[in-house]
Amino acid sequence: MTTPAFSPAFGDDLAALLAWRRDVRHFRRDPLDDALVAELLATAQLAPSVGNSQPWRFVRVRSADLRAALAAHADAEVSRAGDAAYEGERRAAYGALKLHALDHAPEVIAVFCDEATPIGMGLGAATMPQTREWSVVMAIHTLWLAARAQGLGLGWVSIVRPDFVTELLAVAPSWRFVALLCLGHPEAEDDVPELERKGWQARLGASAHVSVR
Repeated sequence: MTTPAFSPAFGDDLAALLAWRRDVRHFRRDPLDDALVAELLATAQLAPSVGNSQPWRFVRVRSADLRAALAAHADAEVSRAGDAAYEGERRAAYGALKLHALDHAPEVIAVFCDEATPIGMGLGAATMPQTREWSVVMAIHTLWLAARAQGLGLGWVSIVRPDFVTELLAVAPSWRFVALLCLGHPEAEDDVPELERKGWQARLGASAHVSVR
């Protein structure tokens, strides 16, 4: 098999894809084609995983009742977290943020890690079992980039309680909740993160995160 040669133009496109990957909170309500969603989820399977364990489990939440329950739960958690963590001007700024799109995103996907998967036979996870969850995060990022390449946006909702989502969706006991994702066409495009645009937190330069020993 011949190894593909990636052109400089492809490198430029990849850099642009990474720069334009955004955490989207505002979606158009246009439904997504099932074949496209299936294609994106298939692409996510190409992510690396410890011991080739492929521990990711995706649950498409299609039930209106389940989605309403998730949205109501997230709203309550947004309010509770804001009251507990912020006050004054920062509390007002927090209140102006939109932290989920569960009430209107065309597609909602819950992502779990199967901690008991026999796939991979435990290779690479004996001393660091959390690498299975990290593998799931790699699959999410792969899905994120694939969606962006198709003109779609994805938002990771983290203002929910794992036990609530796990119980609500009635998944297997060995499945650990990792993420709740909203997927669809973004209302607007921007290469600057929304939290930066709204003055919450700027993106730092690479030097802030790299050290030498």
